[in-house]
Amino acid sequence: MPRTAIQTSPDTPLGPLIRKRRKQLGLTLKQLGERAGLSVGYLSQVERDNAAPSLGTLAQIAEAVDVGLDYFVATPRPADALTRDGERMRFSLAGSDLVYEQISHEFPGSELSSYMLHIPPGHVSELVHHEGEEIILILEGEIEQVLGEETFHMRAGDSLHYSGATPHAWRNPGDRPARILWTGTLGVLHRAGARRADAPPRLLK
Repeated sequence: MPRTAIQTSPDTPLGPLIRKRRKQLGLTLKQLGERAGLSVGYLSQVERDNAAPSLGTLAQIAEAVDVGLDYFVATPRPADALTRDGERMRFSLAGSDLVYEQISHEFPGSELSSYMLHIPPGHVSELVHHEGEEIILILEGEIEQVLGEETFHMRAGDSLHYSGATPHAWRNPGDRPARILWTGTLGVLHRAGARRADAPPRLLK
């Protein structure tokens, strides 16, 4: 990889993008340094825009925070954010009968993710809590949502916005599939993915 120093647009300084991505993944500077093979002092300088990494060094950082190099250097196009019904990426996690349909588009500085969840009858989620926040909108079917000490029976058109710090879980009590539009902060998604590192996604046709 070339060691030529790179320049980015003044509108998208590298340092804050790297710091934000690192914090989305819950990594300390030390942990990022171990992943990328770089010193904490140097990474601190980069995050404060007091040092300009070479292209090769930026590639090491990108790999350490699970993104491609273009995450930091490409200019997002509005057309990239468009998704069309019937053409969105669909996937499921190994061992799960849930199907996810990707709605959101990740770009430098983005904080939200959004998926359409296709939930079979009888499916029960685990009880979780985490940082960040979530919004769910029931598109079809019914869902029983546990939030702290309360349980809400939700039908198509109902929505709920809550802090991820409140223990929550849900199930499909009906005899037909349900669909949920889920939106949450990226940190929620990445932490959930880390808990399921042994269950890689399966892409669906």
